[in-house]
Amino acid sequence: MTELSTTIHINSATQQFIEKHRLEDVRQLALHAKRGTDVDVPFALNQIAGWQTARTKLPEWAQCAAIVYPPHISMEQCSSQFTAHCKMDIARRVLEIAGVQPLDAVNPSTTTDSPDARAYPTYGRMADLTGGFGVDCSYLARMFAHADYVERQSHLCDIARHNFAALGLPHIEVHNEQSEEYLQQVHESAKLDLLYLDPARRDDHGSRTYAIEDCTPNALELKDALLDAAHVVLMKLSPMLDWRRAVEQFGSEVMLVAMVGSRNECRELLIALSRDIADTFDPLIVTINDDQRLEYRMHNHSDAQLGDAILRNTQLDNSTSQSSNGEAVEAHITTDITRETPSLEIDCTDVTALETAIQQGNLYLFEPNACVMKAGAFDVLKQLFNVKQVGPQSHLFLSTSPQPQFPGRHFHVDRVGTMNKKSLKKQLQGHAKANIAVRNFPLTAQQLRRKLKLADGGDTYVFATTLGMTEHILFWCSKIQVE
Repeated sequence: MTELSTTIHINSATQQFIEKHRLEDVRQLALHAKRGTDVDVPFALNQIAGWQTARTKLPEWAQCAAIVYPPHISMEQCSSQFTAHCKMDIARRVLEIAGVQPLDAVNPSTTTDSPDARAYPTYGRMADLTGGFGVDCSYLARMFAHADYVERQSHLCDIARHNFAALGLPHIEVHNEQSEEYLQQVHESAKLDLLYLDPARRDDHGSRTYAIEDCTPNALELKDALLDAAHVVLMKLSPMLDWRRAVEQFGSEVMLVAMVGSRNECRELLIALSRDIADTFDPLIVTINDDQRLEYRMHNHSDAQLGDAILRNTQLDNSTSQSSNGEAVEAHITTDITRETPSLEIDCTDVTALETAIQQGNLYLFEPNACVMKAGAFDVLKQLFNVKQVGPQSHLFLSTSPQPQFPGRHFHVDRVGTMNKKSLKKQLQGHAKANIAVRNFPLTAQQLRRKLKLADGGDTYVFATTLGMTEHILFWCSKIQVE
């Protein structure tokens, strides 16, 4: 394994320039910065731009003055601090499931100021096969006595070595080589506890790719080699992928699928593999969107709608419920969700019944967050909450009572109506603007906005969808802030 010895040096003039102009507009600096001085202007501008991105994306890194930032493309592609923390939690979970035993050693990262350094057990050895800027490796490595960072681009290896030292992570060893070369050598030594990889999703021309087999390295082609080298393999894939298809491609070794997002956008798709699980093991499906998390089992590697559903960090009770196809499935219901509440009696296909509920002030609409939508966990939501789906393809849910733990956006329904002219005229009274969304509706949001002659914005939210199977309907809502 080839280890670099390059150390990054920044002269004092360049460092002073960076510190002086850290908060300024990089484009303006590029126009007015004086050339021909001791200041390495291109490098300085890149550092200022990188730090400005890190302030929001990687605040822990931004607080470390010695961090060196890579070119823009690497900053754009690297994980955020939030998603890196999620990977730590997921890695701990899959290592436990696979039966990997932690060590008794003290975690090397306990010398850092990071509060999560002491929150995880210390395992033996891991490797990040696609190191990049090193964000994921720096966080995952806090759970291990030794970590290998593997990267084929030498300039990223130089940056990684410098930054790992600055972050107080001396137990990460940098290897400038191809992932396939590293794997071959691992096979000749002890098996790793965890292998992590984030295959590059751009082709030779710089265009984005999504299919697993089009990424570098090809995880499908390397599957056997990866599983030979480690007890658990954790992969970050494109959030654009059909995760069910990915599960089919990787087969029975799949132990977990996670959709990770923030600000209601699914940002990462993670899949974990292991041979250290029973043949009958049902993969765990996890959706994480900011502080909202849902977990359930995917039975028989095929039906993501059914399973053992839980809401994390709550005391669990066991119960049995019926799935949409009539099968009995186990569901773990949190004690905060009262199953003694009568089942929802409202008829979601009857506009008159909906209007009556609105008049009584107790009709609520719920929109699942982007990660739950990606997972397709709609039957699971009906298992856990006192809600009904507006229509089979609407992916919107109604209830006559608040559901404070529902993973998504919460609304109070103020008005409901059909698309006929008389109804629309009444609905539009007092409204000059609204936020419009469509679900299973024949018009786009922009087309509907033109038809309704409403400006964008304001405190009113309009959801256009199809009631039952055929009737087009508008829900006029006010957003509820859930603490």
